Amino acid sequence: MTKKIRFMETVLRDGQQSLIATRMPTSDMLPILKTMDEAGFHSLEMWGGATFDSCLRFLNEDPWERLRAIRKEVKNAKLQMLLRGQNLLGYKNYADDVVKDFVTKSIQNGIDVIRVFDALNDTRNLKTSVLAGKEAGGHIQTAISYTTSDFHTVDYFVKLAKEMADLGADSICIKDMAGVLTPETGFELVSRIKDSIDLPLEVHTHATSGISEMTYLKVAEAGADIIDTAISSFAGGTSQPATESVSIALEGLGFDTGLKQDKLTEIAEYFNPIRDRFRNEGILNPKVKDVEPKTLIFQVPGGMLSNLLSQLTEQGLQDKYDEVLAEVPKVRADLGYPPLVTPLSQMVGTQALMNVISGERYKLIPTEIKDYVKGLYGQPPVAISEDIKEKIIGDEAVVTVRPADLIAPQLPEFREEIKEYAKSEEDVLDYALFPQQAKDFLGRREDPFYDVPVQTVSVTIEAE
Repeated sequence: MTKKIRFMETVLRDGQQSLIATRMPTSDMLPILKTMDEAGFHSLEMWGGATFDSCLRFLNEDPWERLRAIRKEVKNAKLQMLLRGQNLLGYKNYADDVVKDFVTKSIQNGIDVIRVFDALNDTRNLKTSVLAGKEAGGHIQTAISYTTSDFHTVDYFVKLAKEMADLGADSICIKDMAGVLTPETGFELVSRIKDSIDLPLEVHTHATSGISEMTYLKVAEAGADIIDTAISSFAGGTSQPATESVSIALEGLGFDTGLKQDKLTEIAEYFNPIRDRFRNEGILNPKVKDVEPKTLIFQVPGGMLSNLLSQLTEQGLQDKYDEVLAEVPKVRADLGYPPLVTPLSQMVGTQALMNVISGERYKLIPTEIKDYVKGLYGQPPVAISEDIKEKIIGDEAVVTVRPADLIAPQLPEFREEIKEYAKSEEDVLDYALFPQQAKDFLGRREDPFYDVPVQTVSVTIEAE
């Protein structure tokens, strides 16, 4: 019997986020959407992650308009987005009323599938978005933030998948943001999750470390239902492996992918000159296309590697790069082995940087790290030692309830603050997530020339 494997195409979101920091404007996407819709993809990931921030801050675009414009063109494939649980698309927890409203509006504006994850795999931080999404009629896929440590065993992840199924997930994703899921572990993990729960299982990885195609082969053999790839123009390096190559390989091994190769070729030929344009403008740095086996050693996502190097270079301290890289796993261990995914990847990286630059560990501590140790992001996978707690927060109390339980409803205040500029609930949500950027954007929108893009080549790549 032919095995089926379906594909999610990431070029409109994670593919371009990983390589060009989400700088692709909607105008680059619209002409090829009908072809993408006819290619046989299970879904197109085109929203969430850093798209909001990038649209408002750099592209002078309304992210909701992007969603609606893409929805008009795409009739067959599902539209998918990435959501950071109680953090939504920002870097802190929001009140439940904001989370419910955002999830509901996302589905009403055209999203079919919401992939929701928590940086700490604390399922309490997924509950509100899962319930709101299901109530609004969306497909809610909960994602395991995959990482490695002595604590993060296959048993741990299988138990987590069961918790997510009990929460009401419609499907599960193994989200390997650093590209560290090996073929052997991938096979075992997929086999055991499929044996334990009766839900569709998707696998997401990055090509950073050079093993992603082998991992996809083994997870396909183990029974994964969907894998995430990027069209070759925006594939490889810190992005996903190439859609065309992986699909040809799997079809040759007897899998039914449902993809049309002639359409994939057309899509690649469309995006190739767009990729070349970003390369010529200096936005696509050749380094992000490199294979980085150090990822497997240090467990650091590719986007985080490039950010650390960039921060050190700006300060003339690039010779400290290897020292900072070696400090990252030590900080991660001190903090209870959080998965290195947004926002924790940025937080751990910054602390490692400060430890090295100041010459003394935890002499300088960002507020976010203090909040994390206080429990305001959720429960760390492993308990933090008393010594480290004392160094970071002294004798302050640690929160044990779900962090969002401590946040009063926020929407009424946000509506009041932005009423001068907001013309819709979506505008209010923009402001809730990115107050300054949204206020600037909504103010510019009053100008008849507001559709002229804001130009910038400053690039920050997020690890998610």
